[in-house]
Amino acid sequence: MRTVVVSLAMVLVLVLVLALVVFVARRDRTRRQSDEDSAAVHQARADQHRHDAQRQVASGLAERHRNPPST
Repeated sequence: MRTVVVSLAMVLVLVLVLALVVFVARRDRTRRQSDEDSAAVHQARADQHRHDAQRQVASGLAERHRNPPST
C-alpha cells in the first residue's frame, strides 16, 4: 500500500513539474520585445563600435609615437 502511495506522489510531482515547464515555455514564447529593448540593443552596438574605433585610433597613435618612421 505504501509503495502505491509513494508512486502516485512521485507521478503527481512529475506532472506538476512538467506543467510548470510547459507554462514557462509558453509564457516566454509569447513575450514580445518592446521598442525600448531594440533601441537599447542598437545603442549598445553603436557604443561598442565607437569604443572599438577609438581604441584602434589610440593604438595606432601609440605605435607611431613609439616607432617613428625611419629616414
